[in-house]
Amino acid sequence: MVDFINYSENMADIEVQLRQVAVRLREEREKARISQMDLSFLAGLSQNQVNNIETGKRAPNLYTILKICNALHISPAVLFNTADGERQKARETVINLISKYM
Repeated sequence: MVDFINYSENMADIEVQLRQVAVRLREEREKARISQMDLSFLAGLSQNQVNNIETGKRAPNLYTILKICNALHISPAVLFNTADGERQKARETVINLISKYM
């Protein structure tokens, strides 16, 4: 039997983490002093994709995250850098999501 209450809580947690990834991506891009257009070129994405990810309109898949991180010369962990209390929870969520699609 599916526990719908826990499912809803997990989905809410994932939404929060996706927003945090979007904010961190924008921060890292701005720190690198490159435009969305430049990042899209370096990562092999459209500028619209980069904008949609940064604004939280679209959730990037693992392949897209890796392409962006490679273009920015950062570890994917940088995008998931959260408060110490949340770091382990975020890490477990990412590992679970990756495991699901591998």
